[in-house]
Amino acid sequence: MKIQFREKTFEVNQKTKISDLLKDEIENSEHPVIAAIFNNEYVNLDYEVEEDGTIKLVDISEKQGMKIYRRTLIYILSKAIRNLDLDYNIIVDHQLYNATFCEVEGKEILEDDLKKINEEMRRIIKKDIPIKKVVMTRDEAKKFYEETGTSKGFLQYALEENKEIKMYFCEDYFNYCYGELANKTGITRIFEIMKYKDGILMRYPDSSKPEQMSKLIQYKKIEWALDEYDDIHKILNMNTVYKLNKAVEEDRIKDVIMLDEALHEKKIANIADKIAKNRNIKMVLIAGPSSSGKTTFAKRLGIQLRINRIKPVTISVDNYFVERKDTPKDENGNYDFECIEAIDLDLFNDHLTKLLNGEEVEMPEFDFYEGTKKYKGKKLKLEKDEILVIEGIHCLNDKLTSRIPKEQKFKIYISALTVLNMDRYTRISSGDTRIIRRIVRDYQFRGYSAKHTIGNWWMVNRGEVKNIFPFQEEADTIFNTSLIYELGVLRGLAIPMLEEITKEDEEYAEARRLLNLLKYIRTIPKEYVPSNSLLKEFVGGGDFKY
Repeated sequence: MKIQFREKTFEVNQKTKISDLLKDEIENSEHPVIAAIFNNEYVNLDYEVEEDGTIKLVDISEKQGMKIYRRTLIYILSKAIRNLDLDYNIIVDHQLYNATFCEVEGKEILEDDLKKINEEMRRIIKKDIPIKKVVMTRDEAKKFYEETGTSKGFLQYALEENKEIKMYFCEDYFNYCYGELANKTGITRIFEIMKYKDGILMRYPDSSKPEQMSKLIQYKKIEWALDEYDDIHKILNMNTVYKLNKAVEEDRIKDVIMLDEALHEKKIANIADKIAKNRNIKMVLIAGPSSSGKTTFAKRLGIQLRINRIKPVTISVDNYFVERKDTPKDENGNYDFECIEAIDLDLFNDHLTKLLNGEEVEMPEFDFYEGTKKYKGKKLKLEKDEILVIEGIHCLNDKLTSRIPKEQKFKIYISALTVLNMDRYTRISSGDTRIIRRIVRDYQFRGYSAKHTIGNWWMVNRGEVKNIFPFQEEADTIFNTSLIYELGVLRGLAIPMLEEITKEDEEYAEARRLLNLLKYIRTIPKEYVPSNSLLKEFVGGGDFKY
């Protein structure tokens, strides 16, 4: 067989492990290598090649590499607890910057036990024990589950289409993870565990600086929003994919949808009431990452404001770009439309100040083709019962509205902060929910393929990291736009789109990863989604026009 790696071509025998074939390259890599991509699909380093193909090594300076690092640490944490015979059942709760909070089911973890767990994890890592992926047939898996009495990874067996059932073994410990693990424990040497609330906070490096522990940054408001939704969905007994699937199978999903949507409506109404009670507020600023549902949220908030006898007036920041010749450029010499300097801040603040003072303003309209602002006689003057509503990536950054007094502004951060777990060990990331939303929306309404959306997602993330996430704690309130049932609806639409990406495409590995997530979720008909739902912004057919 012929295997291509960078400019090299290797003649190899079947069943050759990637870790053996590229031993020198792995050992001499600038950053620790944790996995590989073989023929555009993520694989373990101990993967045995059986066909011609191309290999790319994945190190921990890459986003997916750090996800595998984090997943492996959770596996080692669980093994350490089992090795010590401690009576703790952990549930991976949510991610807090470069840390993951693990809840301890039904009890508080003791400091002495935490110290023992830390020592045992370090022993396991120092020993550099192999982690072996074992692939079973359904018959073998049936016997395995009957003999062990375990529920670990049972979701994969419950999916009848799965012909192969996978389990990871490390010495005599086994568990399942929905995604690749490192092939050895030793790569995860940089970590820290500490007591947090009643559970465990596990820290690890950032992919941008993989050789050192990242600074602990606590996002209290984000954490509060996650905890609130977590608690509600636990009360509803709807916090894992297995339970969601049971609701679909038992025809209870319409009740789940109504409760989830009622929660959204109640939260939006509460935000509108809070704004109405403070007569100093003259401006509502809304920001959030891509595919959070900002447009629908703004429209639904507007309805609730009108119930409170406040009329929302929207202004688009996009009409206040600087002239094209003045637009800043990025490090590659391309126009950087996402940086705040691309906005004509002087003109924007001048217009805002005049509007809040009761003056009339002629509003610009930006011509993106010619790269200039045009004035077409559109005038605006705020009445006493009106309030400005502005939505944009910089809305939490005070630099955007620097001339407006703080007491006149109400900032809202919105994001799809996913609270659904695959199982107790595997959280579905908010980023995965958002990219699936965007794939469906882009395909249906913008004419972009899933390949295009995935290929450009890194640029979207880069803008969010720079312009949105650093300011999220500046918000006066946070609205979580996630819906516990949404992946069931998005699944039926996204899977055919993702399946258009072929093995020859560079985006195939990411497409397969998303497909492997979606395949475990039962389809929910999109007709079940209420017409005013935030989800309609992505699946179509809603009450609002975009």
